[in-house]
Amino acid sequence: MNLVYLSFAPLLLAPGIGSRAARPVAPLVLLAASAAQAAAALAVAFTVTTGTSLAGGYLTTDATARLFLVVINLVFLGIAGYVWNRARTTPELADQVSRFARLSLVFMGAANFVILSNHLLAGWIALEITTLAATPLVVRTGVPSSRHAAWRYLLFSSVGLAIAFVGLVCLGRSMATTGAPPTFFLDELRSAPTDAPNMWRRLGLALVVLGYGTKLGLAPMYSWLPETYDEAPPSTTALLAAVQFNCTLVCLLRVLQVYRAGDRDLVATELLAIGLVSMAVSTVSIIATNNYKRLIAYASINHAGVIAIGLAIGKSASYGVVLYVVSNAFIKAILFLTAGKIKAHYGTKDTREVSGLISDLPYSGLFLMVGTFALLGFPPFGSFLGELIILSGLVRADQILVFVIFCSLVSLSFVATGRTVFPMIWGAPKKKVHWPRQSFLSVTPKLAFLVALVAMGIYMPAPINALFRAVAASLGAG
Repeated sequence: MNLVYLSFAPLLLAPGIGSRAARPVAPLVLLAASAAQAAAALAVAFTVTTGTSLAGGYLTTDATARLFLVVINLVFLGIAGYVWNRARTTPELADQVSRFARLSLVFMGAANFVILSNHLLAGWIALEITTLAATPLVVRTGVPSSRHAAWRYLLFSSVGLAIAFVGLVCLGRSMATTGAPPTFFLDELRSAPTDAPNMWRRLGLALVVLGYGTKLGLAPMYSWLPETYDEAPPSTTALLAAVQFNCTLVCLLRVLQVYRAGDRDLVATELLAIGLVSMAVSTVSIIATNNYKRLIAYASINHAGVIAIGLAIGKSASYGVVLYVVSNAFIKAILFLTAGKIKAHYGTKDTREVSGLISDLPYSGLFLMVGTFALLGFPPFGSFLGELIILSGLVRADQILVFVIFCSLVSLSFVATGRTVFPMIWGAPKKKVHWPRQSFLSVTPKLAFLVALVAMGIYMPAPINALFRAVAASLGAG
């Protein structure tokens, strides 16, 4: 179990790498720390077979914790590799890299606590810490619009988390009405007797869905997400979209796992509604945008909507939700890191100013193309299988109208995304920009993510599949 505590060890390095003397080695320290965290996460995931309470009951190693601990730390390792390579090839970014290294280690320490937390309020506090650590990382030196985006991110995140906190308090009050002592420890909640849902439980669940939904970028309070993802540096965007998103989702899953256990229809209507509205909003926005970073951001809103619909259905859709969530963590990491490379090369985020990527930046063009196919849910990627299982769950639940709307919105998103992205990849470059050739080392993180995506769609080793199924079972899968 000491391996679990190793997940927090890099926090001790954060103060040291902020000094001017340590700046030259900050990227290497970040890479080494992220590798240690990833190794610890993998060891915990595949050496622990049952949930164990640690640190006085505040930490747990159940299936949900083990799976998402691996996901966020592998993504962070890829981001650290990207940052290390950028620092190596662009020395003038030393100050920014040092700041990112320091704050991202604090961010990841809190993120790991969110995932491992066995206490709903402790997890909420840790999620707030990730928000405070990430806010300065959104700001880019000399870009006033990024400062505005950072404040907006902080405002919406704080409002969403405040709503979620009120929801958690209501859930605690719901236990008091039944005579049971209020508790926020997951293991105690799981063993508590299941009673008929009361008004406090219904209100609490609705507020938690709205609050954490705001942090996930779900409608109606989603407007912070496109601006933040667009203005933030690519490493920060990937951190928010592929790491913090999953931390927030785990907080929501924890609540649903224990408070919907006796009645899977609780907040199902709310989840379906915000899921469909989010998909509709993202589809319209994808059609209208000419900014490739915003396009990926709008697709993230679409993905959050799909996840909400899958959670509403539960049961047979649960495995698909887990597969879809993990797949999209890697997809968003690939696409946002690739977008950063494209922006650095061309100096623009306008899709109309970029073409011929496959000949000008072969690796980036290839990853943009393959990442877009995965984004749209094509086989053989895990996102395809996950989406297919969710659609199957809709049919089994007799949600035919939702199924039709879902398929229509996905089709429109597919056409709009393809129309915007594929002209960027093919054709002659609009202008010749001199840029050092991309090394294979610089694309290794994205290649690893791509291999994981294909593996999830074609063949998943038994231990990993068992972990996925255990998480799905906690969400109500039969």
